[in-house]
Amino acid sequence: MRILLVDDEAELVSAMAERLAMRGMEADWAETGEQAMKMAVAKHYDVAVLDMKMPRIGGLELRRRLSELDAAMKFIFLSGHGSEEDFKLGSAEAESYLIKPVRIEDLVSKIREAAE
Repeated sequence: MRILLVDDEAELVSAMAERLAMRGMEADWAETGEQAMKMAVAKHYDVAVLDMKMPRIGGLELRRRLSELDAAMKFIFLSGHGSEEDFKLGSAEAESYLIKPVRIEDLVSKIREAAE
C-alpha cells in the first residue's frame, strides 16, 4: 500500500512518514500541494493524507485535483484547526477526518480502513 502524506509542517509530515514506514507502509511526503501533484503524476498512491489548511492549495482543492488524476485514490484529512465547518466539509469529502496531533495508531487504522 502506498501512502502520500501532505502537510506544510515538514517535521510533522516527515515523522509521520517514518512512523508509517516502521509499520510496513510505503509513505512518501510533500510539503505543498504542487509538490504532491508532481509526485502523484509520477507514482500511484492508494491513500492520500492531506492537511486541510495549507498555503496556496488547501486540502479540499488538492483532494479534487488528485481525484482527477486517480479516481480510485482514497483520502484522509488532518486538521489542527478543528472548526465545525472544516469538519463537515472534510468528512463529506474523505474517508476520515482526524484532528492533530493524531496518534499514529489511529492514523494507521484509518489508512487501513480507507484502503479496504
